Amino acid sequence: CRRRAARDVRAPRHRRPRPPAPPMSPAPRAVVVLAALALSALILPIGVVVLLALALVGAVIVDARAARRAPTVTRQAPEVLSRGISAPFGITATPAAGGTVVTRQPVPANVRIEPDSITALRRGRHVLPPVASRSTGPLKLARWDHAATGEAEVRVFPDLHTARRLALAVARGRFRDQGNVARGPLGLGTEFELIRDYVPDDDVRQVNWRATARMGRPMSNQYRLEQDRDLILLIDAGRLSTAPLAEATILDAELDAASALAFVADELGDRTGAVAFDDDVRVALTPQRKGGQVVVRALFDLEAAPVDSDFELAFRRAEANKRALVVVLCDLLEEAAARPLVRAVPVLTRRHHVVVASPSDPALEAIANQEGEDRLARPRATVARDVLAGRARAAAQVRAAGARVIEAPPDRLPATLVATYLRAKSRAIL
Repeated sequence: CRRRAARDVRAPRHRRPRPPAPPMSPAPRAVVVLAALALSALILPIGVVVLLALALVGAVIVDARAARRAPTVTRQAPEVLSRGISAPFGITATPAAGGTVVTRQPVPANVRIEPDSITALRRGRHVLPPVASRSTGPLKLARWDHAATGEAEVRVFPDLHTARRLALAVARGRFRDQGNVARGPLGLGTEFELIRDYVPDDDVRQVNWRATARMGRPMSNQYRLEQDRDLILLIDAGRLSTAPLAEATILDAELDAASALAFVADELGDRTGAVAFDDDVRVALTPQRKGGQVVVRALFDLEAAPVDSDFELAFRRAEANKRALVVVLCDLLEEAAARPLVRAVPVLTRRHHVVVASPSDPALEAIANQEGEDRLARPRATVARDVLAGRARAAAQVRAAGARVIEAPPDRLPATLVATYLRAKSRAIL
């Protein structure tokens, strides 16, 4: 019994790893020739067959030595991609001693590679695995597998193609909702500069009564026109932004819209800043000139976290800035989820003009309007309408708190927000 128990408690045997496959292998032509020699043994003398077999072995060895020389493999892959936008891609292989070369590029997740193009479906950093190659000798009798080339990192940004197109349209005055876009000193806001003696032409609202009482003579505040405006992008990277939306996520749609706004602000000379947050502030960028590029580089690989977002914390981080257009990019799912946002909106509206932007789901709207003979069509439509009604109630609560609400499908959200931004500038809101 003790011996049996001792055998039972022994550590399980681990299987030995399989030895790696040899890099050299005969080509199909060598196998065909060998089969022909085997059949010829029925009609030819055995000595002749043996000589032919030895000749075949020698030819395979010579061909294998030629195929063993590593080919020159070059991969033409872009370092930067825009999500969903195809870019040129190619692999060039040159055999070292004649013959042919076949290459194979393993494809990582969320990346699609065609013979001459590459498309990334998700933002962030993606690694292209090494390219494997197999050389066939000049006689096409032997093949040799070569070690793969190095890896390559590809950075995938939001949809910069649309962002640049919108910025170019605004710069050329061809944006359909552009209207009269003011530039330079717009007179939309003022900054305190100094206190000076009162002059008869001063507006009575400029009188500094405290300084007047202290100095014993009328004193006025002098202001100067602000030469630029601030655009602050608040991006919710909490659990609601992890929801899928077509081939992307809510966060992808948010960053596409944020990139378009940032590029247009750069074109118009405004300063751009951003705050990305979940239950904590993850990225905070103070507004600066030409800040669009900085914002895009800082947020392109941002990933949503499965935690509830702390809107008040993020809003207080942005509230300290001077008067600005604050665009909050989040998902207005339903009333309960929107309560933290509704409670936090007054933190910003006391000083800033606030726009809450949320991507809508065209698939959900299609289900809500679906009519068919399928017995599940009506229940699905009822549920979809309930979800849309919850979104509408959440949006109404946000409006009641003092913010403007913008909802649009992901493909139209960037242009819709750009139009809202331009109208805010032309109406002296910003």
